[in-house]
Amino acid sequence: MTKEKKPAYGGQAVLEGVMFAGKHTYVTAIRRNDDTIEYFELKKKPSPVLSKLKKIPFLRGFIAIIEASMNGTQHLNFSAERFGVNPGEEEKEEEEKPSKFAFFFSLAIIGVLSFLFGKFVFTLVPVFLAEAFRFIVPGHLGQNLLEGLFKFIFLLSYIYFVSLTPAIKRVFMYHGAEHKVINTYEAGDELTVENVKKHSRLHYRCGSSFILFTVIVGMFIYYFFPSDPLWLRILCRLALIPVVLGVSFEVLQLTNKLRDVPVLRYLGYPGLWLQLLTTKEPDEKQIEVSIISFNEMLRRDASYESELNASKIV
Repeated sequence: MTKEKKPAYGGQAVLEGVMFAGKHTYVTAIRRNDDTIEYFELKKKPSPVLSKLKKIPFLRGFIAIIEASMNGTQHLNFSAERFGVNPGEEEKEEEEKPSKFAFFFSLAIIGVLSFLFGKFVFTLVPVFLAEAFRFIVPGHLGQNLLEGLFKFIFLLSYIYFVSLTPAIKRVFMYHGAEHKVINTYEAGDELTVENVKKHSRLHYRCGSSFILFTVIVGMFIYYFFPSDPLWLRILCRLALIPVVLGVSFEVLQLTNKLRDVPVLRYLGYPGLWLQLLTTKEPDEKQIEVSIISFNEMLRRDASYESELNASKIV
């Protein structure tokens, strides 16, 4: 008997909570400082143009990244904003907000711009460092490998040092809870705290794996483009950012499809190893929040699906 194929749900850790993305909605559940659970939802708005673009290989990855960055920023802001609000302060807080739509739209734009700026820095600084060592490593292949090495060092160093801060450490714990819940669901087990605790905090579709794949894929792609003179090298690196992102997304999807193949499953291991830094083992209360968020997403998704089916019948 064939195993039932589960929907490929994804998620994101936020401050004191987890966001899960369904077919029709994004739902976040956080545990506030008074120990209550609060939800935030962004219903997906169908776009015929984006739907078509997300079906095009290599281009769909870039679209998915921008879309995830915009949505993720709003959920992160909600978690930061609501966690520290004491009961009874909600009305005052609402009065002080000029426009929720304008506020969230601005945050979404800032999130996208921050992502692109970070990608530019992460792409260009290793170029300049590798160029500085050209007198030691002069060849095209050597320069390409050295550039990739600096990217690996930057990536690992950044993740390690930010993980030392208490707030980010807790976010990484919720990241682990998110993965455990998805792994439990995909395994067909009941979503209880005890069941979730047994599953891995690593997952093949994780964004951390994607970031690492951009480094690896970039090294292969850059090999076919000149590394000298410096101005042409910089121009090529910037122009190829969407290409690297698109190919890396396809590689991430491929490793997820091959994760049950005995030999080919190892292709995704570098990304899983990086998740040893970007995820931490969650406690029971964090797992509980993650389960609540996932179940609420499933409930709302099913409700929207029923409404959609009913409207088609009418």
